[in-house]
Formats: sequence, structure tokens, C-alpha cells
Amino acid sequence: MPLDLEEQEQLDQFKAFWQKYRNLITGIATAALLVYAAYSGYQWWRVSQASAASQLYETMITAVTKGDKDQTLRAADDLQKQFSRTPYAAMASLIAAKISSEAGDAPKAIEYLHWAAKNSSNDGYLALAKMRLVSQLIEQGTEQSYAEADQILKETPIKGYEALWLERRGDWFLAQKKVADARTSYEAAWKQLNQDKEFPEEARRLLKVKLDAVGGVTQ
Repeated sequence: MPLDLEEQEQLDQFKAFWQKYRNLITGIATAALLVYAAYSGYQWWRVSQASAASQLYETMITAVTKGDKDQTLRAADDLQKQFSRTPYAAMASLIAAKISSEAGDAPKAIEYLHWAAKNSSNDGYLALAKMRLVSQLIEQGTEQSYAEADQILKETPIKGYEALWLERRGDWFLAQKKVADARTSYEAAWKQLNQDKEFPEEARRLLKVKLDAVGGVTQ
């Protein structure tokens, strides 16, 4: 069926538009497809990584249950190397640090905590890693370890974990026999904990013991 004049004019305008902008349109469409393909590939990679990391983490937990320290630490090391961007690596590092510390290997424990404090993408694990690292450094009892702990405690506390920062600052003061300063920090931590009802009761009991040891809450 022949086109009328109006339809022919519209067709001619479309042809002219296409001739002028076809390269741009094709480029945009191609770029959009590439972005979508990249996003889909990334999502698949994330799921794949999480699944593999989960399996390795389960292997580690089994080793922990059996009391196999060597296999536990190997699994933690593998999670760090192969799946550093997953939460499982930080979780494994915290567990490995605890096991190393209990085995009397403080330098190894500090190494795991340093890794978690640097690489964890989860605020909870990050806060725990930093505060446990501070505790380990305080236990070292050297001028250098005190200085490193001090630098960590001077960082802005992770939101929701302010009480832990204050408590560790109290530990830092107490280790250097600055009892009055320690009590001030413990009291501030106590007030913070009372405002945050989500912290476990065990945390309150431990802090109460520390407060009682330095004279209790000032009236």
C-alpha cells in the first residue's frame, strides 16, 4: 500500500535521524548491554564466592570442634587469601586469633586481628577486631604496644560500639596504673551501656566487675 505524503515525510525524517545518530545509538545500546552483563557476572561471582567461602568456613568450624588447631588456622589463612572480601574471612580471623591467643601465641593472634581490623567490611566484626587487638596489645605491656593501642583508641568509635571504646580506654589506663582515669572511662562506658539495651548482659557484668575493682561508680 503506497504511503501518503505525511507518512513518507515521517519515514524520510526517521531515515535521516538514523543516518545521523545510528552510531551513537548503537554505542549506547552496546554499553548498556555490557554494563548489564558485567553486573550479572559480578552478582554470579558474589554468590559463587559466598558459597565457596561458606563451605570453607564450615570446614574450619569442624576443625575447631575437633580441637585441630593446625587445620583451623590453615582454613583461616585460606579464607583470608581466597575470600578476603566475604564476611567469612573476618569471622575466621577472629576465631583464629582467639585460638592462637589461648595457645600462647600472642604474635600470631595479633597478626590475625590486624588483618581483620584492616579488611573487615562488617562494622560489627571490625569493632570486635579492633577492640580485641587493643586488649592483646595491652597484654603485651610494652611501650610500643601501648602506643599502638592508644592510636586505635583515638580513632572515631564505630557507631553502636562507643561503650567498647570507652571500656578499652579504661583498660589502657589501668594497665599503666592510672586508676582514677580508668574509673572515669569505665563510668562513661557504663552510662553508654545503660543507654544501649542491645548489648549482651555478659558485657554489663564484666564492666561492672572492672568498675568495682577501681572503686565503683562515683556518686
